[in-house]
Amino acid sequence: MANNEIKKQINNYLEYLLVDRQRSPKTVENYRRYLKEFIRFSKIKKVNEINEDIVHKFRVHLSQKKIKEKNLSRTTQNYYAIAIRGFLKFLARHNFKTLSADKVELGKAEQRKVDFLELKEIEELLKACSGNSLQRLRDQAILKLLFSAGLRISELIALNRDSLNLEKQEFSVKGKGNKVRIVFISDSARDSLERYLRKRTDTDLALFIRLGRQKNKKNDLRLSVRSVQRIIKKCALRAGIIKKVTPHVLRHSFATNLLQNGADIRSVQALLGHSSINTTQIYTHVTDANLKKVHQKFHGHRKEKEENKKN
Repeated sequence: MANNEIKKQINNYLEYLLVDRQRSPKTVENYRRYLKEFIRFSKIKKVNEINEDIVHKFRVHLSQKKIKEKNLSRTTQNYYAIAIRGFLKFLARHNFKTLSADKVELGKAEQRKVDFLELKEIEELLKACSGNSLQRLRDQAILKLLFSAGLRISELIALNRDSLNLEKQEFSVKGKGNKVRIVFISDSARDSLERYLRKRTDTDLALFIRLGRQKNKKNDLRLSVRSVQRIIKKCALRAGIIKKVTPHVLRHSFATNLLQNGADIRSVQALLGHSSINTTQIYTHVTDANLKKVHQKFHGHRKEKEENKKN
């Protein structure tokens, strides 16, 4: 980006997101990329040059853009629009004359597909990783904790041994936007964690650590996101599960299982740490299925019984 007014204000906006709004560095970096592409495409240098026509042309450009021969999803296109809208709101608060954020509408998002495991598949997954070695105890503890508490992978790998309260079977985690929430674990997850921790002989603070040849490396024991993904994939292959199994699939499975057993969606929202109920609405496939069962069980039964009596 050229050294101009709009570059300065974008930097101010990104600092505002990071410091005042406490958005994650990853989110801020994404916003930087979205806005940088918008400025590069539009070639504008002043904030008052942003208008509806420029934004519309940029969105047409996004709809035709391809990455690895695939069009950008509507969800990704909306991320660009959200970044532009947020930037415009920031400018308005600082009395810049520019396009109103209300003029940037979001496109209709694609229906998000939720992949999850049935309870029987969860049981097969856990069985495939059973054993008494430190590695097997660690892997099973990871699987049970993800399914029992509905953690994001970033929350899981950030846990330290002193983060847990196994006696109360609850602990706090820091999620997106540095929001802290309480999560709860099952008896089975608690037992697995206790067995795993009793087997540990190291003094590393991290709850889940690398094993084998890397165990002697200083300050490098904590498992990475990629390591946990590989562990889960390996367990799924061992269990013969054809579906793609990831940490987030286990989080989806946690939420789906709660709803299937009668939990209300607001409670599930709180347990997952979603700031908006709209995010939790992706699990309506479960509530919709339950409503269908209610309809089939109760609708029209009285009439059918009366007709049977007549016959």
